[in-house]
Amino acid sequence: MAFIDIAKQRCSIRNYAAKKVEPEKLEQILEAAHVAPTAANLQPVRLIVVQSEEGLSKIGKAANIYGAPLAIIVCADHDKAWVRPFDNKQTGDIDASILTDHMMLEATELGLGSVWICYFKPDVIRKEFDLPNNLEPVNILAIGYSNEKSSDSERHSKMRIVMDELIYQSF
Repeated sequence: MAFIDIAKQRCSIRNYAAKKVEPEKLEQILEAAHVAPTAANLQPVRLIVVQSEEGLSKIGKAANIYGAPLAIIVCADHDKAWVRPFDNKQTGDIDASILTDHMMLEATELGLGSVWICYFKPDVIRKEFDLPNNLEPVNILAIGYSNEKSSDSERHSKMRIVMDELIYQSF
């Protein structure tokens, strides 16, 4: 499938079937994260892959994952992230977002649904998964088989701002 078709097909899923994600599909999703670019190739992202009832219950104390059978907690490693020298902007959160996007689009290509979750209690995730101080949970990617009707892949023409608004300047 062409990239633009995958991007148009992808939508946030908030209702999942009880069916587990097959190990080979999980491996492909993790491979997509593994090849994702990061600033200065420092690879300052760590993933917590959660599939067990116990682990999903721990996440449930901090976030709604909508019954997904798989969740990946994406963490920035502040000890490894590149820092822009002009203003000291650390890029760990950006790198974590790039990996999340790669995984989300790979899940779509594999026929899985996902939702990118930023509405969660990071202190609870930190405590439940015993994260060291250098790891910041940036987001949670819930993944599984959708119980929802597919979204119209042409919905973007109605839901997005027009291209002229998107492009601020063009030289």
